[in-house]
Amino acid sequence: MKTYPEIILKKGKEISIKRRHHWIFSGAVYTKPVDLRDGELVKVFDANHRVLGMGFYAPGSIMIRMIVFGDQEIDEAFWLEKLSAAYQLRQQIFAAQRESTNAYRLVHGEGDHLPGLIIDNYNGNLVIQAHHRGILGELPTIVTALQTLFGTDLQSIYNKSAAALHDKTGEADSWLVGEKQEPRILESGLRFEINLEKGQKTGFFLDQRDNRRLLQNYCTGRKVLNTFCYSGGFSVYALGAGASQVTSVDISAEAIALCQKNLELNGFDTEKNPCLTADVLKYLQDIDESYDLVILDPPAFAKNTRSRHNAVQAYKRLNAMALKKIEPGGILFTFSCSQVIDRELFTHTVTAAALEAGRPTQIIHQVSQGADHPVNIFHQETSYLKGLVVYVS
Repeated sequence: MKTYPEIILKKGKEISIKRRHHWIFSGAVYTKPVDLRDGELVKVFDANHRVLGMGFYAPGSIMIRMIVFGDQEIDEAFWLEKLSAAYQLRQQIFAAQRESTNAYRLVHGEGDHLPGLIIDNYNGNLVIQAHHRGILGELPTIVTALQTLFGTDLQSIYNKSAAALHDKTGEADSWLVGEKQEPRILESGLRFEINLEKGQKTGFFLDQRDNRRLLQNYCTGRKVLNTFCYSGGFSVYALGAGASQVTSVDISAEAIALCQKNLELNGFDTEKNPCLTADVLKYLQDIDESYDLVILDPPAFAKNTRSRHNAVQAYKRLNAMALKKIEPGGILFTFSCSQVIDRELFTHTVTAAALEAGRPTQIIHQVSQGADHPVNIFHQETSYLKGLVVYVS
């Protein structure tokens, strides 16, 4: 077996690794080679020099991301085995939806025991995001495994890692297989155009699929406001379920253009259902009209624990403003994708917003991310999306 640089942990710091948590923080490390390179594979030992597993090194607070627990070679066979396992899980999840849905998350980082690796599949067009340089170094092997796995179903592979890496070395996004694509996908029988290069994240918010389907239970004949609408996922679903009118609002002109395109792609009238470029908070503050159903799906307000307090205040203000614009008997779909805002804190925040708005409310659904974004039971950080569906009296 190939030799790797060795990391030795402080006594007692192996407990989380034995519980199969993927992260080792810098404070747990007793010794490490002085010449370690960012992204290098290392072998991790406890204080008694017993092997704990293999991981990728990075300077910073999360110093090691464990890729395997135990003594195993990280080679082509390893990657094919791991990616095959993720693929087979998705085949089970979408077994009953193959005719109506052809886009899903193939690999969800630690949720699929592959820390730092995200792969989304848009009808045979794969988008990879590496969240640390260790994954970036493995891309040739990962691509080979994906080509084996998908065969002739594979159309293209796009590496979209620069933003995720916060890279200042000039590492650019690039097409690894095939040429530039702007695929059209099916989700629940509805059509969406995806901008892989310029779109947010990997191009589409696949994690909200189940919540978009849930929304359809409450839309028939209702006037809907979809805020932070991006490419119009919730808007298209609402109109597909018979909403009387949908207004879509986002601060990004590019997002609004794509939202309009997706409404038209599904045969919906964009004059009757306006797509507006505007700041959501200012829009809610300025409008006089009210709605039967409001959707709040903002970007993450808190990226770390230091920004949590300010994020809570922002969520409270946003939800209070939205609640005031909902007709009696209306519905609020509200979400947070901030990992550091847990479900309990988010619920308390929406409760405070309801008190401020003076609106009696009832929680009728507590929702999360889709099944293709699995939560690793040993690594709860993989649970990040939380939402409430609230009935407003």
